[in-house]
Amino acid sequence: MTRKVADCRKFPSEVNCTLTISGEEEEVVRAATAHAVSVHGHTDSPEFREQLRGLLVDEKVPA
Repeated sequence: MTRKVADCRKFPSEVNCTLTISGEEEEVVRAATAHAVSVHGHTDSPEFREQLRGLLVDEKVPA
């Protein structure tokens, strides 16, 4: 299974967040949602989770 990555550094924020979350897709969506709500003030909703899912990238595996 391909691991997914959510990286706050790719998105401007007032807190200059540097958190990176990686794992299986559902794990990353859950963790990134919790982080976005608690740190960045977003509201958890099915639509927000789908937006996050669309921003995930495949983890690069070292050669």
